[in-house]
Amino acid sequence: MQSALRIETKVLPGNKIEISLPEATALASVGQTIEVIVLLPEQKPVLESQSIQKLLQEIHRQRPVGRSLEEINRDLQIEKEAWDN
Repeated sequence: MQSALRIETKVLPGNKIEISLPEATALASVGQTIEVIVLLPEQKPVLESQSIQKLLQEIHRQRPVGRSLEEINRDLQIEKEAWDN
């Protein structure tokens, strides 16, 4: 029967890793060939951190300017009427 052992370790300088097997496992496996599988952590996209203030400024910069409340209400009414047709 094939056994598995999960061990976490840190990457050392020079991109090296060191694995120490538990004593019970080490005694039974000295001189044997074993397979080591390395799972790298997921690479998350680097997002440029923005403050909430900068985000709000960008939103306000992109919105249409110069529309009055009456114009907005008129546009909404036209859109609602289009849904009914």
